[in-house]
Amino acid sequence: MIERRRFLVLGGAVLLPLPGRVARAAPDDVAKAMREIAGEAPLQKGRVKLQIPMLIDNGNAVSITVGVEAPEGARVASLHVFAEGNPLPNVVHAHFGSRAAKPQLSTRIRLATSQTVIAMAKFADGSCWTDSAETIVTLAACLE
Repeated sequence: MIERRRFLVLGGAVLLPLPGRVARAAPDDVAKAMREIAGEAPLQKGRVKLQIPMLIDNGNAVSITVGVEAPEGARVASLHVFAEGNPLPNVVHAHFGSRAAKPQLSTRIRLATSQTVIAMAKFADGSCWTDSAETIVTLAACLE
């Protein structure tokens, strides 16, 4: 028969939380995901404006806005947002039809840690434009 004290000590040891493992994408994963969308087109800086806070108190709901300054006659086919430190790097993707007005989106995303966030616009002619921002996250999200 197990003594009560020994049972409580052994039972407490079993209930101790195990350290969590953070799953993160590597910069190579982000580059690969961007290449899958862009294909052979060069990634050019400009035309895309990513608005995201530089200092983020809580990574569970981060407001972002992505807009594109497209030249007249050019059509934006899709917008994508990548987060290098998240488990899945392509956190947002939106496709625009031929009747879409202004290529802009606002949403909230989760960020696992302080990292670089990259926005990419793919135009109907196949050209791709990017913008990026460094963020500092004080309370992380996306932990497994």
